[in-house]
Amino acid sequence: MFLYLALNIGSFSIPFLYSFEKEMRFIKHWKAVLLSLVIVASVFLVWDSIFTENGVWGFNPDYHLNYLLFGMPIEEWMFFFCIPYASVFIHYSLAYFKPKLVLSKKLTRFLTVFLILILVPIVILHADKQYTFVNYSLLILLLGISLGFGLQYLRRFYIAFLIILIPFLIVNGILTGTGLEEPVVWYNNNENLGIRLLTIPIEDIGYAFTMIFGNVLLIEKFKKIGL
Repeated sequence: MFLYLALNIGSFSIPFLYSFEKEMRFIKHWKAVLLSLVIVASVFLVWDSIFTENGVWGFNPDYHLNYLLFGMPIEEWMFFFCIPYASVFIHYSLAYFKPKLVLSKKLTRFLTVFLILILVPIVILHADKQYTFVNYSLLILLLGISLGFGLQYLRRFYIAFLIILIPFLIVNGILTGTGLEEPVVWYNNNENLGIRLLTIPIEDIGYAFTMIFGNVLLIEKFKKIGL
């Protein structure tokens, strides 16, 4: 009953406590972080609600509280605040402790264009699969925007994302059924590529990238205007 709630709280609590660390003081950017979380979460929650209604995915009531809002458990709402917060904290911790650990502009641009070129035919060939199509379309849009306005942030984020993937895959693995009799969140394989990393749909990697980097991009923009 409390598994989904425990995963959210466990993911959020340690990064939040370390946000008050005296040297880094990540909490000083709370306005920019909170505003970005709200904006990105709003987009993903609308998407989530529609997909839940359409049966693209759903939630096992054995693992969440009996409080639903727009068809989604309250823990799903928490997910879009707890997981991105923990993830952007990792990104900015890397920036603080390893400021020179970035990719070159040339390599970053190459990787971004390469990803777009791979994703475009996947979206075209699998336009009938809702999760694949919407997920990768948004990722392509974000990468395209980043080529013009956020390449400098991708230089570090590509490295940070590899680190972020470790806890993300652990949490997402549990949510999708790793080590459990049934998944916390189930997926309709007719709406995705059917490729899994253990129990995790391959699309979830792109989902995580869009959700987390979308926050990073907005945080940087808000910091520039003094938030």
